[in-house]
Formats: sequence, structure tokens, C-alpha cells
Amino acid sequence: MADLSLERDQHYKVQGPPDIVKMNQLQNLIHDALISTGHVQHCALVRRKDCSIQATSVGFSLNAEQLHMLLDAFRTPPQTREEGIFFEDKLYKCVRADKSSIYAKQQSKGLVLVKTNTLLVVATYSENMYPSVCVEAVEKLADYFREKGK
Repeated sequence: MADLSLERDQHYKVQGPPDIVKMNQLQNLIHDALISTGHVQHCALVRRKDCSIQATSVGFSLNAEQLHMLLDAFRTPPQTREEGIFFEDKLYKCVRADKSSIYAKQQSKGLVLVKTNTLLVVATYSENMYPSVCVEAVEKLADYFREKGK
């Protein structure tokens, strides 16, 4: 009689939604939680383990070197507060730096970084946007991911 083991047949394995579906869900989430506030210019979700981008807002790109530098800023918050962060070819003055959040500004633009268990949420704001609304939206999204264990 034929072996009917479904576990060995890839066709029958349950693997969850495909990566493209997961990415679309994250795209929608960052749009709804951040971009739709009108006070987040660009944003990205980055997996900390391998510095891979999970989702970004339209027109926002970060290279691997930038991602590593942003994550390294969390290793020594006092140094980050003192030296600032070099981002998009400009030095951003650090307003806050601790083990989970970094806020920095450069004239009328700003950068908000919030770390969760597995993700880094990166957001920027520009002139005519309220930094406090950007920070609040990013921190709420990070709290959501922390509740989900991510």
C-alpha cells in the first residue's frame, strides 16, 4: 500500500501566509499607524537580527550601512546623546537616547528610533510636522509590537 504521509509532501504543509502577504500587512500597518497621522514623513520596520527591511513607506530607502549605524546607536546611549547621529548625510543632534528610544533633530527635521524585541521602528518628520505627534505614533506602534512579542 502507498505511504500517505502528508507531513512529507510539501503541497500539504501549512506554512502560514506567504511573505508577500506579511509584507503587505506591515505596509498597511505603518501607513495606518504612522503616515496617516500627517506627522510622519517616512518610516521603516527593520528586523534587528539581520538588519533586513520588513516594510517601508513609499520613497524611503535605507542601506545596510545606515541600518547598522542606527542599531549601533543603542549600544552606548550616553555617547549617542553626546555625539548625535549621522543620518542622510547630516548630523542630527540627539534629544533623547536610552536603551529603547532615540530622538534626534537637525534644524526642522527629525529622526525617531524605537527598538522592540525583534524590530527597529525608524521614522522621520519634516518641517510643518509636530515632533511630539511623530514620537507618540512611533512609540504606540512599538508598544503594539512589544505586546505581540515582536
